[in-house]
Amino acid sequence: VLFWGLLIGATAIAANAVRNDFNDDTVEYFHESTDIRQAFDFVQENLTGVDTIMYSLPSGEENGIYSPDYLKQVEAFANWYRAQPEVTHVTTFNDVIKRLNQNMNGDQKSFYAIPDDRELAAQYVLLYELSLPLGLDLNDLVTFDKSATRLQVNIANLKAQELIDLSDRADAWLQQNVPDIATKGTSVSILFAHIGQNNIESMMKGSGLALLLIVVTLMVTLRSVKFGLLSLLPNAFPAMIAFGFWGIFVGEVNLAVAVVFSITLGIVVDNTIHFFAKYLHARTENGASPEEAIVYAFRIVGSALTVTAVALGLGFMVLAFSNFGVNSSMGTMTAMTIAIALIFDLLFLPGLLMRFDKGGKTAAAIQ
Repeated sequence: VLFWGLLIGATAIAANAVRNDFNDDTVEYFHESTDIRQAFDFVQENLTGVDTIMYSLPSGEENGIYSPDYLKQVEAFANWYRAQPEVTHVTTFNDVIKRLNQNMNGDQKSFYAIPDDRELAAQYVLLYELSLPLGLDLNDLVTFDKSATRLQVNIANLKAQELIDLSDRADAWLQQNVPDIATKGTSVSILFAHIGQNNIESMMKGSGLALLLIVVTLMVTLRSVKFGLLSLLPNAFPAMIAFGFWGIFVGEVNLAVAVVFSITLGIVVDNTIHFFAKYLHARTENGASPEEAIVYAFRIVGSALTVTAVALGLGFMVLAFSNFGVNSSMGTMTAMTIAIALIFDLLFLPGLLMRFDKGGKTAAAIQ
């Protein structure tokens, strides 16, 4: 009853792990009670947001930023970004050019546009730069040789994958509509979004590979293909069940949650190895039956496994009360996984062994 009940229940819960999305949000790392989170939320709700994407749009030639064709291409890209619902503000060199054109024509609104004459645009910019106070210039918007301009996009709070998707859409639009000025967008926000997503995916793939290598190692160490394969269930199920619960109640795996499989795998495998080693010792050396071998393993290592799991689980559970989301998520998931692993070792593993290691006493006992 325990074997089939836990197997069916574990499979049903673990199936919900697919409901998790690999996503990250650095703002949500901080609890709402912290000062930095309150500052982030204020910027998001009242200003332009904390995330940005920046582009250095090349003209292809020195002083090429004065070309009306180039400026119109930049304007088209800026207007595309302004039409995106995630965007709160777009800053371009075109804003300076259009405002200067309006100022030099009596502030008429109809002149808030890109000049049709390249020389006129260059004269506007020269006049503007000469009128700036000492120490100020346009180097934050244009390159020194006037061959490229900067376009900055401010974005409302997006999760890592959403930010990457927006950047990919912009890259595709540039390549399709204005390939002459196409370039990749970058920023600290984009950098950390890619770091987080790559780490999450690599961690999950690495954990799966580590689990397979552990199974192979156990086959060699225990000198049994059968017991090596049987170890896969008690080793893999605890983390899969924990991710299943996470998929039901949260639904997003960030960098902190992704490392839980790797953190707990060593603890779970260590418990399984101790139990299997004592079980096989009783079967081969003492000639015990499967039931007697399980009782022997419980008597020798049962209390040690329980005390270790409880101590580690409580220790990690302390992190669940942290105001920093990385610590709290990792602590909660790790404690949950260790608790599930202990339940599996005490209730599921005996049934697994008795079901697949059928037979009476070994030859050693008969002799």
